[in-house]
Amino acid sequence: MKRLLFLSSLLLIAILGLVGVTAAQDCPLPTPCPPDAACPMPMPCVVTPPPFVGGVSTNPEWLQVEYHRVNVTIEDQIAHTTIDVEFVNVGNGLAEGTFVFPLPANAGVDQLIMYINGTPIEARILDATQARAIYDEIVRQYRDPALLEYVGTQAVQANVFPIPPGERRRIQLSYSQALEVDNGLIHYVYPLDVTHIMSRRPIDTVSIAVQVISDDPVGAIYSPSHNIAISRNSAGFNVGFEASAYSPDGDFSLYWGVASETINVNLLTYRESASEDGFFMLMVQPPLELPAEQIIPRDIILVLDQSGSMDGDKWRQAQEAAAYVLSNLNEGDRFNVILFSTGWRVFANDLQSPQTAPQAIDWINGMWAEGGTDINGALTTALDMVEERSATILFMTDGLPTEGVTDVSAILGNAAAAAPSNVRLFAFGVGDDVDTYLLDSLVAAHRGASSYVRPSERIDEEVASLYSKISAPVLTDITLTIDGLTIDSVYPQLPLPDLFAGTQLTVVGRYRGSADDLNVMLSGMVGTQAQTFTYTGMDFPDLAGGEPFIARLWATRRIGELLNNIRLNGENPELVDSIIRLSVRYGIITPYTSFLIQEDDILSQQGLEEAAAQFAEGEAGALRSASGGGAVDAADLAGGLAAAEAPAPIMMPTPSPAATMGAPGSGAVQPVAPAVNPIQTIGGKTFIQQSGIWTDTTFAPDTMTTTKVVFLSDAYFDLLTAHPELGQYFALGDKVIVVLDGTAYEVAPE
Repeated sequence: MKRLLFLSSLLLIAILGLVGVTAAQDCPLPTPCPPDAACPMPMPCVVTPPPFVGGVSTNPEWLQVEYHRVNVTIEDQIAHTTIDVEFVNVGNGLAEGTFVFPLPANAGVDQLIMYINGTPIEARILDATQARAIYDEIVRQYRDPALLEYVGTQAVQANVFPIPPGERRRIQLSYSQALEVDNGLIHYVYPLDVTHIMSRRPIDTVSIAVQVISDDPVGAIYSPSHNIAISRNSAGFNVGFEASAYSPDGDFSLYWGVASETINVNLLTYRESASEDGFFMLMVQPPLELPAEQIIPRDIILVLDQSGSMDGDKWRQAQEAAAYVLSNLNEGDRFNVILFSTGWRVFANDLQSPQTAPQAIDWINGMWAEGGTDINGALTTALDMVEERSATILFMTDGLPTEGVTDVSAILGNAAAAAPSNVRLFAFGVGDDVDTYLLDSLVAAHRGASSYVRPSERIDEEVASLYSKISAPVLTDITLTIDGLTIDSVYPQLPLPDLFAGTQLTVVGRYRGSADDLNVMLSGMVGTQAQTFTYTGMDFPDLAGGEPFIARLWATRRIGELLNNIRLNGENPELVDSIIRLSVRYGIITPYTSFLIQEDDILSQQGLEEAAAQFAEGEAGALRSASGGGAVDAADLAGGLAAAEAPAPIMMPTPSPAATMGAPGSGAVQPVAPAVNPIQTIGGKTFIQQSGIWTDTTFAPDTMTTTKVVFLSDAYFDLLTAHPELGQYFALGDKVIVVLDGTAYEVAPE
């Protein structure tokens, strides 16, 4: 009897028994059948267990996860997690096995129930020592280190019924765990990053639903790992995530805090080692809603491109966008509208109250697109209207300046001369013929943001989305101060963007030194009054530890800021070198640095210098374009990175085209498994696969030598016992170089 190991996307480790004929042979995929024809049953065969690479079976056809559903209810800091998974045996042999589920460290095992196809099965609780013995046994037997990342956790073990070829098995599992509060935040993690152990094929459908029931009002809600939908209600909030053909590249992580009637600030930190500067992240959460009397009145000026190129759908959508803004003014706001083409038209000679908004909407709807594009005249006219209180300009164009002043530098200079410090400018570039240099320079100088509306997107939806976020100002002209600590490289850059009710501002930066019980202060303007909010008891530790995603989020934003710097101010060797080093160190691969994956010596000084030269000669050229599809793509990329709310995802290689997938024996061809992603991030470290070796990007081959350890030797397991934290890195495969506390360990086959 041959046995094969697989692990489901729920950390379900199965040692499969494959029963069939006595002669070992290859088992081909089912032969496609003609439509409506009877298909013979495939003959069973014995399968020799395939080798494992990086914790992933090189024969992934045996297990296909149909769905993976997770439902979580959290009340009084107790999380009840229910898992529902269905998978199918697509091999040609009978499978029977044992499942092992590594539990969270603080899970309440007395609340654990496990079902297979609706029938409860007996499960044995393993403490961390017993689980480690099973992990080690499986790792030694199958020469696959994938389980080592779970060293130090308890587990549940259960037997399952045989699984004939083509049949499905549904597994349901539930457990409870207590969640701790740290710095005013509650953190829930679901171990989703395990599909790579089971198979390199995506899961058909994944869904995660979290319901949080809270007696206290909820403040910040944040996921650094997934793009979640959030729905707040009087009892708490719900969070949802769904995806199809999904390949997880990280655990599901969710944070939330308690709200107050003022501005909340929650702190998270990360430090890779005590000898390096640390990273911090502040989640700044204003009140979700403000009473009408507390909303800061401001002036809104709409500046709409009415040139002939806007004719058709673009102009109709621009009219609808203007109607949305004008219909949602706050009671104390004032407004005006400027339309520009060959020259410009003004709705009124001075700022108007919301009562006249319907007339302005009718006026805009009575206009049509014609003429050229006088950007300079429209902008300076709008800026001249700004008075003493906070003002927001929403500027929309689909083209380049063709009338009046057309030199971009002159337009920027005129805008700078006319703009007071209390104006915020938000630009919408419509289509690919806009001048991204002009728009991004304008918003950078006037503390706004730019959005690019591609041909497949709607103008009115983009404008409505932004305006909804900035409709209720809470604090403007914000500065950040931390007593007794040096901070630098803060993103967004200081002074911070304005804060609006119902939104959340995420600030990341670096800190030098360490201290406990510090004061963090946010100072700004509430209307015309200066105000300071002080938050006490903030700890910035000097020891290694914390949340590794913070470093990647900081690096994501810094790369975006550096790319924007090159776009707007030209490149220099220092900027290029910084982008290359950050991209390599944190695995944030952009279209301009994707070639780094192929460089075998990228970690050496010579390799870094050659990559920087290649970037400067070729890839940076796209960044210097001001208009066109490539320029808009570059602006979108840089702006998206600079304003990212979560770390940039690891770039995945493009999978080879695959045929559509069908059930075994259905006649459909099974999909081709994509190659292993050559970049992985684990526990705050990034690894690049070079010549078959997973190499820690902090390894410096010019100055470091490695301490060699033979894969699966006694010394290998002794090292894991002495340093259990190495397990998560050794789980990558049988060829790994990792740096821990200044020592570079190299795992290699005997």
